[in-house]
Amino acid sequence: MSIASITDTRQYLTFQLGEEVFALGVSNVREILEFTTVTKVPKTPEFMRGVINLRGSVVPVLDMRLKFGLTRTEKTVDTCIIVVEVSLDGENAIIGALVDSVQEVFDLEPDQVEPAPKIGTQLKTEFIKGMGKRDDHFIILLDIDKVFSSEELAVAGGMSGEEMQMAGNG
Repeated sequence: MSIASITDTRQYLTFQLGEEVFALGVSNVREILEFTTVTKVPKTPEFMRGVINLRGSVVPVLDMRLKFGLTRTEKTVDTCIIVVEVSLDGENAIIGALVDSVQEVFDLEPDQVEPAPKIGTQLKTEFIKGMGKRDDHFIILLDIDKVFSSEELAVAGGMSGEEMQMAGNG
């Protein structure tokens, strides 16, 4: 990915998973919610914690810690759900990303961004847009459209209307 395409986005929302700081382009972020009751949906991947009712819409909630190979997110006073819009095969989908805490929105200039590291063919890093440098620390800049595969999002968003309605009411 070229530096030019990385730096199209200059404003990022940072969040924490364990000790690591990640960032999403603010253009993908719809809102930030306190962690609320999540209705578990049977036969979904472990990282899909369930669904929430967001003003009448059913939104799948995906645990970012589990997705990145960490332990399950535990509820604390700082735990929250970042509601993001992702592009899935040309269609937009709304998902909730469960994170340990949200930190801040900040600007990154092009000279503060490095390309994503190349870690060989075994590790998939296509969801990393780049590495932001800030105060001698790196922030992992995520391409939220690539964090979850279309198959995973299809599972998360693939429930029938009736199943979603039942889950949203449960």
